[in-house]
Amino acid sequence: MPFREFSLIRRLSTYLYTRRRLRLALLLALPVGWLVVVYGGSLGSLLLNSFFQIDSFSGTIDRSPTLETWRQVFTDANMAVAGRTIGMATAVTIASILIGFPLAYRIARFTSGKAKTALVLAVLIPLWSSYLVRVYAWKLLLASEGVAAWFFNVLGASSVLNWILGLPLIGGPSLSTSSLGQFLVFTYIWLPYMVLPMQAAVERLPESLLEASADLGASPATTFRRITWPLILPGVAAGSIFTFSLTLGDYIIPTIIGNSSPFIGLAIYSQQGVAGNLPLAAALAIIPVVVMGLYLTGARKLGAFEAL
Repeated sequence: MPFREFSLIRRLSTYLYTRRRLRLALLLALPVGWLVVVYGGSLGSLLLNSFFQIDSFSGTIDRSPTLETWRQVFTDANMAVAGRTIGMATAVTIASILIGFPLAYRIARFTSGKAKTALVLAVLIPLWSSYLVRVYAWKLLLASEGVAAWFFNVLGASSVLNWILGLPLIGGPSLSTSSLGQFLVFTYIWLPYMVLPMQAAVERLPESLLEASADLGASPATTFRRITWPLILPGVAAGSIFTFSLTLGDYIIPTIIGNSSPFIGLAIYSQQGVAGNLPLAAALAIIPVVVMGLYLTGARKLGAFEAL
């Protein structure tokens, strides 16, 4: 490097070294600018478009400010879509906690070395394959002629499967066209995002507290209720942010699996891509933003951000 260039870089380095705030501002300028301009700008554009409406005569966007689009959002049909989506996201999150906790606890406290690596890889490997391939694979597994129906038939439990599929709200012609099948696929796809934060939280459990609880005569249930669960709750909340938000915004699984009842993501896609009603799509998109804002506020109080 020429001596002049080397000297210039050295003087610049010295100048920045003595100015901590300027150095910090330069380091954060690109990521903060990206968040403000791209992310904040997109949200601002969504909010702004939600106060426009489609001209029913010409089909073009009327940019006169109005609340008419928001009135359409709060119709019974759209509220049913929002309720269905939030209900599924809640169910998937609860199921992920129930399934993920024993696995995370086992990985964190009772395995080590190669066994621990193998279990962690088993959790991560599905994330390394195509999302669409996994969803379509589940559609085949849950179809009327799929592995799930064959398994029930082999066990002589076809009547049980038919009874389950006949239940209102969760049933359907087959598992692949039922809300139950949709729930299974959602839980399978997003489960790793719950297991990993919970595993990290369990690994931070102080062994001395568990030993003290046992020495003082507490039962395993009491130890779990008064020590384990409160201490791993931030990890659970952190994992639930992923499972809840990803289910809330997903539109591919409801498109491929289930009974074609729209979720928020699919409704937004339909309004924007098929109906061409961008203001209504923008207004519907605000719903998951508001829901996640409330959810993140609650998760923050539980210490979820420290566990991420």
